[in-house]
Amino acid sequence: MYKKSIAKMAFFIIALIVVILTVNGCSLQPLAWKPPVKPELTGKLAENELLRATEWIPLDGWYGPEDIAVDHQGNLYAGVHVGKMDFSDGRIIKIDTKGDISEFANTGSWVVGLQFDEDQNLIACDPSRGLISVNRNGEITILASEDKNGNRFLLPNDVDIASNGIIYFSNTSSKVPFGRIGVLKIVLEMRPEGGLYSYNPETKEVKTVIEGSFFANGVAVSQNDDFVLLVELTKYRILRHWLKGANKGQTDVFIDNLPGLPNGISRRKDGSFWLGFTTRRDDLLDKIHPKPFLKKLIYALPLWMQSEPEAFGMIMHLSEKGEILKTYYDTSG
Repeated sequence: MYKKSIAKMAFFIIALIVVILTVNGCSLQPLAWKPPVKPELTGKLAENELLRATEWIPLDGWYGPEDIAVDHQGNLYAGVHVGKMDFSDGRIIKIDTKGDISEFANTGSWVVGLQFDEDQNLIACDPSRGLISVNRNGEITILASEDKNGNRFLLPNDVDIASNGIIYFSNTSSKVPFGRIGVLKIVLEMRPEGGLYSYNPETKEVKTVIEGSFFANGVAVSQNDDFVLLVELTKYRILRHWLKGANKGQTDVFIDNLPGLPNGISRRKDGSFWLGFTTRRDDLLDKIHPKPFLKKLIYALPLWMQSEPEAFGMIMHLSEKGEILKTYYDTSG
Protein backbone atom coordinates (compact mmCIF):
# COMPACT_ATOMS: atom_id res chain seq x y z
CA MET A 1 0.00 0.00 0.00
CA TYR A 2 2.82 2.36 0.97
CA LYS A 3 4.69 1.61 -2.27
CA LYS A 4 1.54 2.29 -4.30
CA SER A 5 1.12 5.69 -2.59
CA ILE A 6 4.72 6.63 -3.39
CA ALA A 7 4.25 5.50 -7.00
CA LYS A 8 1.07 7.60 -7.32
CA MET A 9 2.80 10.63 -5.83
CA ALA A 10 5.79 10.23 -8.15
CA PHE A 11 3.46 9.91 -11.14
CA PHE A 12 1.57 13.03 -10.06
CA ILE A 13 4.80 15.04 -9.67
CA ILE A 14 6.10 13.92 -13.07
CA ALA A 15 2.76 14.71 -14.71
CA LEU A 16 2.74 18.15 -13.08
CA ILE A 17 6.26 18.86 -14.32
CA VAL A 18 5.29 17.79 -17.85
CA VAL A 19 2.25 20.08 -17.77
CA ILE A 20 4.29 23.05 -16.53
CA LEU A 21 6.99 22.51 -19.16
CA THR A 22 4.35 22.13 -21.88
CA VAL A 23 2.61 25.37 -20.86
CA ASN A 24 5.92 27.26 -20.67
CA GLY A 25 7.03 25.88 -24.03
CA CYS A 26 3.74 26.83 -25.70
CA SER A 27 4.32 30.49 -24.81
CA LEU A 28 7.27 30.49 -27.21
CA GLN A 29 6.52 30.80 -30.93
CA PRO A 30 9.95 30.28 -32.52
CA LEU A 31 10.82 30.48 -36.18
CA ALA A 32 13.29 28.07 -37.79
CA TRP A 33 16.53 29.72 -38.91
CA LYS A 34 19.69 28.15 -40.26
CA PRO A 35 22.71 30.22 -39.21
CA PRO A 36 25.66 30.54 -41.60
CA VAL A 37 28.64 28.33 -40.87
CA LYS A 38 30.67 29.93 -38.09
CA PRO A 39 33.93 31.47 -39.38
CA GLU A 40 37.23 30.00 -38.28
CA LEU A 41 39.22 32.13 -35.84
CA THR A 42 42.17 32.58 -38.18
CA GLY A 43 43.88 35.55 -39.80
CA LYS A 44 42.44 38.79 -38.42
CA LEU A 45 40.07 36.70 -36.31
CA ALA A 46 42.87 34.67 -34.69
CA GLU A 47 42.61 34.39 -30.91
CA ASN A 48 44.96 36.43 -28.73
CA GLU A 49 44.96 37.78 -25.19
CA LEU A 50 45.30 41.50 -25.97
CA LEU A 51 42.32 42.43 -23.79
CA ARG A 52 43.95 40.98 -20.70
CA ALA A 53 46.04 44.16 -20.49
CA THR A 54 42.91 46.25 -19.89
CA GLU A 55 42.35 47.85 -16.49
CA TRP A 56 39.21 47.06 -14.51
CA ILE A 57 37.38 50.08 -13.07
CA PRO A 58 35.67 49.39 -9.71
CA LEU A 59 31.96 50.30 -9.64
CA ASP A 60 31.31 50.46 -5.89
CA GLY A 61 29.25 47.28 -5.92
CA TRP A 62 27.20 48.05 -9.02
CA TYR A 63 27.10 45.78 -12.09
CA GLY A 64 26.70 45.69 -15.82
CA PRO A 65 27.63 48.86 -17.74
CA GLU A 66 26.24 48.31 -21.25
CA ASP A 67 27.66 51.56 -22.63
CA ILE A 68 29.72 54.56 -21.58
CA ALA A 69 29.51 58.24 -22.48
CA VAL A 70 32.19 60.89 -22.00
CA ASP A 71 31.44 64.56 -21.28
CA HIS A 72 33.53 67.57 -22.36
CA GLN A 73 35.60 67.34 -19.16
CA GLY A 74 36.55 63.70 -19.75
CA ASN A 75 34.26 62.21 -17.07
CA LEU A 76 32.74 58.80 -17.77
CA TYR A 77 29.05 57.93 -17.37
CA ALA A 78 27.50 54.45 -17.30
CA GLY A 79 24.20 52.78 -16.52
CA VAL A 80 24.49 50.12 -13.83
CA HIS A 81 22.21 47.67 -12.02
CA VAL A 82 22.05 46.43 -8.46
CA GLY A 83 23.13 42.77 -8.81
CA LYS A 84 24.84 40.43 -11.24
CA MET A 85 21.48 39.04 -12.35
CA ASP A 86 19.27 41.55 -10.53
CA PHE A 87 17.93 44.37 -12.72
CA SER A 88 15.27 45.56 -10.27
CA ASP A 89 17.12 48.81 -9.50
CA GLY A 90 19.68 50.93 -11.28
CA ARG A 91 21.50 54.24 -11.53
CA ILE A 92 23.55 56.31 -13.94
CA ILE A 93 26.92 56.77 -12.30
CA LYS A 94 29.67 59.30 -13.01
CA ILE A 95 33.35 58.38 -12.85
CA ASP A 96 35.49 61.53 -12.78
CA THR A 97 39.00 61.89 -14.15
CA LYS A 98 40.42 60.89 -10.75
CA GLY A 99 38.42 57.67 -10.71
CA ASP A 100 35.96 58.81 -8.03
CA ILE A 101 32.42 57.47 -8.46
CA SER A 102 29.23 59.38 -7.73
CA GLU A 103 25.55 59.03 -8.54
CA PHE A 104 24.55 61.15 -11.53
CA ALA A 105 20.90 60.11 -11.81
CA ASN A 106 18.63 57.82 -9.83
CA THR A 107 16.78 56.14 -12.69
CA GLY A 108 15.48 53.26 -10.59
CA SER A 109 16.21 50.99 -13.54
CA TRP A 110 19.12 49.78 -15.65
CA VAL A 111 19.91 52.29 -18.40
CA VAL A 112 21.75 50.92 -21.42
CA GLY A 113 22.79 53.09 -24.41
CA LEU A 114 24.15 56.58 -23.65
CA GLN A 115 25.23 59.59 -25.72
CA PHE A 116 25.71 63.29 -24.94
CA ASP A 117 24.03 65.83 -27.22
CA GLU A 118 25.60 69.19 -28.12
CA ASP A 119 24.07 70.80 -25.00
CA GLN A 120 25.57 68.09 -22.76
CA ASN A 121 22.24 66.48 -22.02
CA LEU A 122 22.73 62.75 -21.63
CA ILE A 123 20.44 60.95 -24.10
CA ALA A 124 19.81 57.41 -22.93
CA CYS A 125 17.84 54.20 -23.51
CA ASP A 126 15.81 53.24 -20.46
CA PRO A 127 13.77 49.99 -20.65
CA SER A 128 11.35 51.33 -18.04
CA ARG A 129 10.70 54.65 -19.80
CA GLY A 130 11.93 54.60 -23.41
CA LEU A 131 14.24 57.21 -24.91
CA ILE A 132 15.13 59.74 -22.21
CA SER A 133 17.17 62.89 -21.70
CA VAL A 134 19.03 63.57 -18.45
CA ASN A 135 20.16 67.15 -17.83
CA ARG A 136 23.26 68.22 -15.90
CA ASN A 137 21.33 68.07 -12.63
CA GLY A 138 20.33 64.46 -13.20
CA GLU A 139 16.70 65.34 -13.98
CA ILE A 140 14.97 62.94 -16.37
CA THR A 141 12.72 63.85 -19.31
CA ILE A 142 11.02 61.20 -21.44
CA LEU A 143 11.52 61.94 -25.14
CA ALA A 144 9.78 58.96 -26.72
CA SER A 145 8.08 55.84 -25.34
CA GLU A 146 6.39 54.55 -28.52
CA ASP A 147 6.48 54.83 -32.29
CA LYS A 148 3.90 56.63 -34.43
CA ASN A 149 1.76 53.47 -34.55
CA GLY A 150 1.61 53.17 -30.78
CA ASN A 151 4.12 50.31 -30.51
CA ARG A 152 5.91 50.72 -27.19
CA PHE A 153 9.66 50.86 -26.83
CA LEU A 154 9.93 48.02 -24.30
CA LEU A 155 13.62 47.40 -24.90
CA PRO A 156 15.31 50.58 -26.16
CA ASN A 157 18.91 49.53 -26.50
CA ASP A 158 21.45 51.94 -27.97
CA VAL A 159 21.65 55.51 -29.24
CA ASP A 160 23.82 57.80 -31.35
CA ILE A 161 23.40 61.37 -32.54
CA ALA A 162 24.07 62.77 -36.02
CA SER A 163 25.77 66.14 -36.52
CA ASN A 164 22.40 67.77 -37.32
CA GLY A 165 21.09 66.73 -33.88
CA ILE A 166 18.85 63.89 -35.06
CA ILE A 167 18.89 61.06 -32.50
CA TYR A 168 19.02 57.50 -33.80
CA PHE A 169 18.13 54.69 -31.41
CA SER A 170 17.30 51.00 -31.47
CA ASN A 171 14.45 49.11 -29.86
CA THR A 172 14.95 45.38 -29.41
CA SER A 173 11.26 44.58 -29.00
CA SER A 174 7.83 46.20 -28.80
CA LYS A 175 6.24 42.96 -27.60
CA VAL A 176 8.57 41.47 -25.00
CA PRO A 177 9.43 43.44 -21.85
CA PHE A 178 12.95 43.53 -20.46
CA GLY A 179 14.13 40.69 -18.22
CA ARG A 180 16.19 37.51 -18.40
CA ILE A 181 13.27 35.41 -19.60
CA GLY A 182 12.31 38.11 -22.08
CA VAL A 183 15.77 38.24 -23.59
CA LEU A 184 15.81 34.43 -23.88
CA LYS A 185 12.44 34.55 -25.62
CA ILE A 186 13.67 37.08 -28.19
CA VAL A 187 16.85 35.09 -28.87
CA LEU A 188 15.01 31.79 -29.41
CA GLU A 189 11.99 33.07 -31.33
CA MET A 190 14.09 34.76 -34.04
CA ARG A 191 11.29 37.12 -35.00
CA PRO A 192 11.92 40.57 -36.52
CA GLU A 193 10.23 42.55 -33.76
CA GLY A 194 12.83 45.26 -33.25
CA GLY A 195 13.82 48.30 -35.23
CA LEU A 196 15.82 51.48 -35.71
CA TYR A 197 14.19 54.85 -35.08
CA SER A 198 14.99 58.53 -35.26
CA TYR A 199 13.91 61.34 -32.94
CA ASN A 200 13.96 65.01 -33.94
CA PRO A 201 14.51 67.16 -30.80
CA GLU A 202 13.02 70.21 -32.52
CA THR A 203 9.78 68.69 -33.83
CA LYS A 204 9.57 65.84 -31.25
CA GLU A 205 8.80 63.52 -34.16
CA VAL A 206 9.66 59.82 -34.06
CA LYS A 207 10.27 58.10 -37.39
CA THR A 208 10.85 54.44 -38.18
CA VAL A 209 14.14 54.03 -40.04
CA ILE A 210 14.40 50.20 -40.16
CA GLU A 211 11.25 48.25 -39.38
CA GLY A 212 11.59 44.61 -38.37
CA SER A 213 15.03 43.70 -37.11
CA PHE A 214 16.40 40.73 -35.18
CA PHE A 215 17.43 41.74 -31.65
CA ALA A 216 18.25 45.33 -32.60
CA ASN A 217 21.22 46.40 -30.52
CA GLY A 218 24.14 48.78 -31.12
CA VAL A 219 23.75 52.00 -33.15
CA ALA A 220 26.43 54.20 -34.72
CA VAL A 221 26.27 57.09 -37.18
CA SER A 222 29.12 57.35 -39.69
CA GLN A 223 31.66 60.17 -39.57
CA ASN A 224 30.03 62.29 -42.28
CA ASP A 225 26.45 61.22 -41.53
CA ASP A 226 26.41 59.16 -44.73
CA PHE A 227 24.84 56.16 -43.01
CA VAL A 228 23.77 54.73 -39.68
CA LEU A 229 24.62 51.21 -38.50
CA LEU A 230 22.33 48.85 -36.61
CA VAL A 231 23.65 45.70 -34.92
CA GLU A 232 21.43 42.61 -35.16
CA LEU A 233 22.67 40.42 -32.33
CA THR A 234 20.85 37.18 -33.14
CA LYS A 235 21.65 37.38 -36.87
CA TYR A 236 25.37 37.87 -36.15
CA ARG A 237 25.47 40.87 -38.47
CA ILE A 238 25.31 44.66 -38.84
CA LEU A 239 22.89 46.51 -41.11
CA ARG A 240 23.71 49.82 -42.81
CA HIS A 241 20.99 52.37 -43.59
CA TRP A 242 22.03 55.11 -46.01
CA LEU A 243 21.20 58.68 -45.01
CA LYS A 244 22.83 60.41 -47.98
CA GLY A 245 23.94 59.81 -51.56
CA ALA A 246 22.63 57.61 -54.35
CA ASN A 247 21.56 54.88 -51.89
CA LYS A 248 19.69 57.24 -49.53
CA GLY A 249 16.82 55.44 -47.81
CA GLN A 250 18.14 51.97 -48.62
CA THR A 251 19.32 49.35 -46.14
CA ASP A 252 22.02 46.76 -46.83
CA VAL A 253 24.34 44.44 -44.89
CA PHE A 254 27.48 46.13 -43.56
CA ILE A 255 29.10 42.90 -42.32
CA ASP A 256 27.68 39.39 -41.90
CA ASN A 257 28.47 36.06 -40.21
CA LEU A 258 30.36 37.48 -37.25
CA PRO A 259 32.15 35.06 -34.88
CA GLY A 260 30.23 36.18 -31.81
CA LEU A 261 27.06 37.84 -30.57
CA PRO A 262 27.61 41.48 -31.59
CA ASN A 263 26.45 44.05 -29.09
CA GLY A 264 27.51 47.70 -28.81
CA ILE A 265 29.19 49.68 -31.57
CA SER A 266 30.82 53.11 -31.53
CA ARG A 267 32.62 55.29 -34.06
CA ARG A 268 36.26 56.21 -33.65
CA LYS A 269 37.65 59.66 -34.51
CA ASP A 270 39.12 58.31 -37.76
CA GLY A 271 35.69 57.11 -38.93
CA SER A 272 36.27 53.42 -38.23
CA PHE A 273 34.29 51.51 -35.61
CA TRP A 274 34.72 49.56 -32.40
CA LEU A 275 32.37 46.57 -32.12
CA GLY A 276 31.87 44.82 -28.80
CA PHE A 277 30.55 41.27 -28.36
CA THR A 278 28.51 39.69 -25.59
CA THR A 279 30.41 36.45 -26.11
CA ARG A 280 31.50 34.16 -28.94
CA ARG A 281 29.05 32.06 -30.95
CA ASP A 282 27.41 29.16 -29.10
CA ASP A 283 27.53 25.94 -31.16
CA LEU A 284 24.48 24.54 -29.36
CA LEU A 285 22.43 27.65 -30.10
CA ASP A 286 23.39 27.47 -33.78
CA LYS A 287 22.37 23.80 -33.89
CA ILE A 288 18.93 24.28 -32.34
CA HIS A 289 17.94 27.39 -34.33
CA PRO A 290 16.62 25.32 -37.27
CA LYS A 291 14.54 23.19 -34.85
CA PRO A 292 11.61 25.10 -33.27
CA PHE A 293 10.51 22.15 -31.14
CA LEU A 294 13.90 21.91 -29.43
CA LYS A 295 13.82 25.65 -28.79
CA LYS A 296 10.44 25.22 -27.11
CA LEU A 297 11.84 22.50 -24.84
CA ILE A 298 14.80 24.63 -23.82
CA TYR A 299 12.65 27.69 -23.19
CA ALA A 300 10.32 25.62 -20.99
CA LEU A 301 13.13 24.90 -18.52
CA PRO A 302 13.25 27.11 -15.39
CA LEU A 303 15.80 29.93 -15.38
CA TRP A 304 18.05 28.18 -12.88
CA MET A 305 18.51 25.35 -15.41
CA GLN A 306 19.32 27.70 -18.29
CA SER A 307 22.98 28.06 -19.23
CA GLU A 308 24.58 31.48 -18.86
CA PRO A 309 26.60 33.07 -21.69
CA GLU A 310 30.21 31.96 -21.80
CA ALA A 311 32.67 34.43 -20.29
CA PHE A 312 34.64 35.33 -23.40
CA GLY A 313 35.84 38.87 -24.12
CA MET A 314 35.97 40.09 -27.71
CA ILE A 315 36.24 43.49 -29.40
CA MET A 316 36.58 44.05 -33.15
CA HIS A 317 37.98 47.00 -35.07
CA LEU A 318 36.04 47.58 -38.30
CA SER A 319 36.81 49.92 -41.16
CA GLU A 320 34.25 52.43 -42.45
CA LYS A 321 33.57 49.92 -45.24
CA GLY A 322 32.91 47.00 -42.92
CA GLU A 323 36.30 45.32 -43.21
CA ILE A 324 37.78 43.55 -40.17
CA LEU A 325 41.00 45.34 -39.23
CA LYS A 326 41.84 43.63 -35.95
CA THR A 327 40.22 41.52 -33.22
CA TYR A 328 41.06 41.69 -29.52
CA TYR A 329 40.31 38.89 -27.06
CA ASP A 330 40.34 37.86 -23.45
CA THR A 331 39.50 34.17 -23.67
CA SER A 332 39.03 34.00 -19.90
CA GLY A 333 36.22 36.55 -20.09
